[in-house]
Amino acid sequence: MRAVIQRAKEANVTVDGRVVGAIKAGLVVLLGVTHGDTEADAAYLAEKIAHLRIFEDEEGKMNRSLLDVGGAVLSVSQFTLYGDCRKGRRPNFMAAAKPDHALPLYEAFNAFLREKGVHVETGMFGAMMGVSLINDGPVTLIIDSGEKPGNE
Repeated sequence: MRAVIQRAKEANVTVDGRVVGAIKAGLVVLLGVTHGDTEADAAYLAEKIAHLRIFEDEEGKMNRSLLDVGGAVLSVSQFTLYGDCRKGRRPNFMAAAKPDHALPLYEAFNAFLREKGVHVETGMFGAMMGVSLINDGPVTLIIDSGEKPGNE
């Protein structure tokens, strides 16, 4: 699984002009699933994201986690994170998992975050969505469960 996380002052996602998910301070997580991903990958990313120290402390250092600051997550499924742009001009999405595999893992990821006490809002899986956010920093990171320690 691959996640692009952005620290946000606020964010929302709309479908057909209607807000389906919104947060105040926290993280926007764009989440992609590939073929070999499992619930273990979802659990790893949820754990990593909940505890990643990317929020500023009193001294302005990135030393506090999402849990420390009581931030929320706006989770948006994003199959295009597995787009391969190496050849030609049109991305190849063969590495992105099909919806029947991706949806349960996207839902598991969100459930794992909720189990940790994180408030999670979501987009609408498979829909054309408009994502709006006010970046905080900006701070943007990419985390890939295939690159976790032990997967070398």
